[in-house]
Amino acid sequence: MSSTTGATGTTGTNCPYCGWPDDAEPFRVVSRHATATGSTVWTRCGCGSLQVRAVDEHGVRMMSRSRPADAPGSRTGR
Repeated sequence: MSSTTGATGTTGTNCPYCGWPDDAEPFRVVSRHATATGSTVWTRCGCGSLQVRAVDEHGVRMMSRSRPADAPGSRTGR
């Protein structure tokens, strides 16, 4: 399972909310933006977690992720 520091700084290769591998389907690309060193890709995991990935010559790094909308501690339903 992946470890996190808050909602940012993920290390490892699995979603901490559903356990699905970060490099496996299903994930949906929400948007893609060019940067000076590669691109930033916003994706949504199959469980609903929004993720920010940096893509450059070193590969893909998970930069940040949110809780799924229905996860405990989220603001939905208040």
